[in-house]
Amino acid sequence: MGAQWKHKGKQANASARGAAYSKMTKAIIMAAKGGADPATNAKLRIAVDAAKKGSLPRDNIERAIKKGAGLLDDAVNYDTVTFEGFGPHRVPVIVECLTDNKNRTTPNIRFHFKGQLGATGSVSWDFAHLGMIEASPPAGADAENAAIEAGAQDLEAADDGATRFFTEPADLDTVTKALTAAGWTVTSAVIGWKAKNPVALDEAARGEVVTWLETLDADDDVQHIYVALA
Repeated sequence: MGAQWKHKGKQANASARGAAYSKMTKAIIMAAKGGADPATNAKLRIAVDAAKKGSLPRDNIERAIKKGAGLLDDAVNYDTVTFEGFGPHRVPVIVECLTDNKNRTTPNIRFHFKGQLGATGSVSWDFAHLGMIEASPPAGADAENAAIEAGAQDLEAADDGATRFFTEPADLDTVTKALTAAGWTVTSAVIGWKAKNPVALDEAARGEVVTWLETLDADDDVQHIYVALA
């Protein structure tokens, strides 16, 4: 794992589906601040594609774009708030939230960590701050060659046959464009955290961590989770 943790379970109930929709909507709103046209705004195009894949209704997508671009009266501003701490079995975790109310978000996250929330730097020192791009290959493509040609620093296998490419934060957009031009389908492009020393656990302990991560991820304000779990 070691990079961004993603909930793999199906959205079996309305609450889980609502939380997922909220995260996708916030991502679109934030991306649309750079322009309302996905054709000229790569971040927005990626956010919209992810939302479509996640079955976010078209009306919700269009409204989120307009809201983020300032085309509606009910504009909303989200702040990015980052938390560091330890999950079960002392697994290091970094949580990035998008919130319109820090006074609501902070105590909620503190509750999830149950006394294991740390100060800034308490966990992030053991993570690398990198650009992370997930992309699916065109037919016959070689991921290592694609990484070299696009200027990525490193790569690893992702889910469903995709590849995760790592870049310097400043190179994220350049590498994303190069992969797209080479025929790769980019599904995610973020600046995030990659664990330097992922923790290996037995199956039972790992299950406890995953269950805790699922509960944390269900919080509407939680946008990205990075966990040092092997």
